[in-house]
Amino acid sequence: MDKVNWGIIGCGDVTELKSGPAFNKIKNSSLVAVMRRDAAKAKDYAERHNVPRWYADAGQLINDPDVNAIYVATPPSSHEDYTLAAIKAGKPVYVEKPMSVSFSAAKNMVQAANEFNQKLVVAHYRREQPIFKRIKELLTDNTIGEVRIVNLVCYKKRLTGQELADESIGWRVNPAISGGGLFNDLGTHQLDLMIYFFGEVESAIGTAANQAGLYNADDVVAGNILFKKSIMFNGTWCFDIGEANEKDVCEIIGTKGKISFAVFDHQFVTLTKGVNTETIAFDKLIHVQQPMIEKVVSYFLDEGSNPCSGEEGVKVMELIDEFTSRSFNVFY
Repeated sequence: MDKVNWGIIGCGDVTELKSGPAFNKIKNSSLVAVMRRDAAKAKDYAERHNVPRWYADAGQLINDPDVNAIYVATPPSSHEDYTLAAIKAGKPVYVEKPMSVSFSAAKNMVQAANEFNQKLVVAHYRREQPIFKRIKELLTDNTIGEVRIVNLVCYKKRLTGQELADESIGWRVNPAISGGGLFNDLGTHQLDLMIYFFGEVESAIGTAANQAGLYNADDVVAGNILFKKSIMFNGTWCFDIGEANEKDVCEIIGTKGKISFAVFDHQFVTLTKGVNTETIAFDKLIHVQQPMIEKVVSYFLDEGSNPCSGEEGVKVMELIDEFTSRSFNVFY
């Protein structure tokens, strides 16, 4: 392979700006085909983005001889099936996050990639964004000394009835499609960053509940991770908070200082050492996945390493399952 000719399975909202246009902006990369079960929407996407071919059947796209790499951008419930089909057809896969609906499904995907000696990358694309690479550098350089505690808080206002009725939003809180609630959708980014920053997990524990009862998924989650570097992570997520109390903040606290940042509104990193505070600013990216896709193209062309392996994606899914599947007895 001397050029990556992409086929997208699931050309929905996530591909409009975040990822889709980036495939044609990277050297030795081109978007040549898209698929969506709704033929009219597939055709419309192809025409608007100047994609040569469109399909309403995933099998046809996977078996298109001009397509040599697959981007699976459907909701998580179909990630496993489409990934396995592409791998068995001899084509490398870039799969959206969450990797799948469960830890076991994610393991099946990795097993297939290994069995068929095929490349698999998970779209934890924040790893390659400048802001998070800079945080990684600060940690590697021991800028705040030895890291002791990481505190992450993610509070979002509740979805409105109109949003829940919108198919493009409502599926995210339907466990049959998403694997869980908004924690599965958003928490994957945050937990992957923790693995990217701090490495192997020693142990993890968590609990979750459906407080508001607006849908059939947990809306509050709490979890703790002990990394093998003896770093303790504490995370709390709630998706039924008043708008005035919305919060997105992660604090990494070390023996010599602290790094603070937001995962989703990520334009600034605050570095605190003693009485000194420095704010490091970053430009917004037009296509947030472009830096990651560039690395994926390099990997598929045997010019670089895997930016986020299937095995790393499995670790995130294991944490998701650990935080949300635990049940407790109630004591009176």
